[in-house]
Amino acid sequence: MPGLARLFSGVMLTVAAATVTAAPPVARVEPVTDTHFGEQVLDRYRWMENDKDPDWLPFLKNQNAHARSVLDGLPLRAELLKRIGQLSGDITAPAAVQRAGARTFYQQRPAGTNNFKLFVQENGKSRLLVDPTLLDTATSHYSLDWWSASPDGSKLVVGLSKDGSEDSVLQIMDVASGAILPERIADTQSASPSWLEDSSGFFYNQLTGKVNTPERFLDSRARFHRLGDDPSKDLVLMARGHDPAVSYDKIQMPLIVATPHSRHALLVLADVRQEQRVLVAPLQDVLKGKARWKKVADFSDEVTYADLHGDDLYLLSNRGHPRGRVLKTNAAAPSLARAREVLAQSKLVLQDLSRAADGLYIRAMDGGIGKVLRLDASGKLANIALPFDGTVGSLVADPDAPGALMLLSGWLTPTGIWRIGADGQVADTGITPRPAIDVSAYTTERRFATAKDGTRIPYSLIYKKGLQKNGRNPAFISAYGSYGAAAYTPAFAGRALALIDRGAIVGFANVRGGGEYGRDWHRAGQLENKPNTWRDLIAVVEDLHTRRYSAPRHTAIGGRSAGGIPTGMGLAERPDLFAAVVSGVGWHNPLRYVAEQNSFAEEPEWGAITDRAGFRALRSIDSYQAVKEGVKYPAVLLTTGVTDPRVAPFHPAKMAARLQAATASGKPVLLRVDFDAGHGMGSTRAQQDQESADTFAFILAQTQGE
Repeated sequence: MPGLARLFSGVMLTVAAATVTAAPPVARVEPVTDTHFGEQVLDRYRWMENDKDPDWLPFLKNQNAHARSVLDGLPLRAELLKRIGQLSGDITAPAAVQRAGARTFYQQRPAGTNNFKLFVQENGKSRLLVDPTLLDTATSHYSLDWWSASPDGSKLVVGLSKDGSEDSVLQIMDVASGAILPERIADTQSASPSWLEDSSGFFYNQLTGKVNTPERFLDSRARFHRLGDDPSKDLVLMARGHDPAVSYDKIQMPLIVATPHSRHALLVLADVRQEQRVLVAPLQDVLKGKARWKKVADFSDEVTYADLHGDDLYLLSNRGHPRGRVLKTNAAAPSLARAREVLAQSKLVLQDLSRAADGLYIRAMDGGIGKVLRLDASGKLANIALPFDGTVGSLVADPDAPGALMLLSGWLTPTGIWRIGADGQVADTGITPRPAIDVSAYTTERRFATAKDGTRIPYSLIYKKGLQKNGRNPAFISAYGSYGAAAYTPAFAGRALALIDRGAIVGFANVRGGGEYGRDWHRAGQLENKPNTWRDLIAVVEDLHTRRYSAPRHTAIGGRSAGGIPTGMGLAERPDLFAAVVSGVGWHNPLRYVAEQNSFAEEPEWGAITDRAGFRALRSIDSYQAVKEGVKYPAVLLTTGVTDPRVAPFHPAKMAARLQAATASGKPVLLRVDFDAGHGMGSTRAQQDQESADTFAFILAQTQGE
């Protein structure tokens, strides 16, 4: 259809010309030079780290106004937004589920609504418990950050926050009446509540650092709240310096865990690592503040999960077994050296454990494809047959009831809440209605690219059936690869179908640094090995081009949060390979992690700037510092939310300013700012729809045409 191609190309040329003549706001340059281990590092926009600087908010507002002038004029944006709104509105989206007593609690965003709500189902009937949208105003919104039902299902503890800040305030509800109890506990973003078996109270973690400072997540403390008591008098059970026998670093959070049917409690010291330090003590001593904690495992033992049942302590251990094995020891006299192996390492990556009356349910995966195992009391292992290849987002059980519940999703199958019966049969609970979205026109495939060192890198593609491999298809490939997290496993394409409808290929690269193949896969993309993360992404894109799915002038890459590393460094290293780059709330200036709220706690993953090796690792992943003058960079869209507690807005802002000043291509570099959103966890459906429309319209404007 050459006529349509000419018309679309003409519109594109008009938009492109406008983006060149309407230049973005110029950022103030105020250079600061740091010296690390003899190397000087120039930072032109250090002032952006101070959100009280009088130029900061005007800069963000002017950048966003410029971005809006471009994005709102893109020819397909309105049509994309309409289709995206239909897709997101038709879907009922579950986020979490818990079985407690005779009740099933579930967090879900009903079709057509703007945010997630919390429901309870009892005797086959569901009712609404928590609706954060009732707190919304014309200029702000509230979100449900986390929640936990008591073991008998009679009480509920929830965390709510404003405008996606995740700065939770803890509240307690009586489930039968729906009444909110008078207690309020602030600074509970990382509460991780753990109830006593009798539902009379819970342990929780409370932050002590000031909001929006590098100290925010340092030196948190573990406390206990008994229902009805004054929260200000809650006993502090663990804090740094509180117990001379338990010494730990300021970045570690103390979490106390109680489980039904056990006279013990666990103390888990956790930070950004998947590994944990675990200790145990008698529960009654813990409640009295007189615990003498016994060592179970140090970080070096590489225990990533613990499950306590009576005197039996099950540990998911990775030391010497990078895909995981399950060990069993006695909680009264724990010993890893004498622990019995109850499940050996296999090709599956073991993720976590959940105790039910009929055994231990184990969530696992194979290269990102979800699996479920059940280990019964006799030691017999069963592989639970799932209805399709997908992602087991969570797996939960009740120690007093057989079976389990799970969230299960696929690329073309929306997430649902599924039940695993005592007989091992899997069935849809029906709690989540299936949407009337016809996916018969789409297909998926899983491929492997070969990295330069010979490693096979898996990636998944979604596109319309009948696609011609002629090298002219728009493609949008995303990557993450950090923290040992398997970020891009099968999840319903949803909004992305609007982009695929326009002839695009949507793909996800399972690059090293993630956890798709266990701890070794993570370590192969961590610290000094981090360049593998973006070079794996480059290998996937090159494989896509070799196979004629697309070509450089039709390809966009993207990532969110730590996905800003492969996205930003891919841009810096191979600007010729892409037509567009989209970085959502991306981490672009890691050398300055010390200036943001989510700061020192991240050092185990990235390295410490006070250490020579840590500095080198951080320097290697800093895409802001990697930008060079006069390079013809592709079109770039960066996004941020001003309340983001995880990636400070100065990261995308600095990157935008630097690229705008340095690029010689004449292609747009846009900074999109959401002023009542954060990292995305608390964003409303409408906010996500708008960002998706901007992203897809931007990608198509840069990748379609000859």
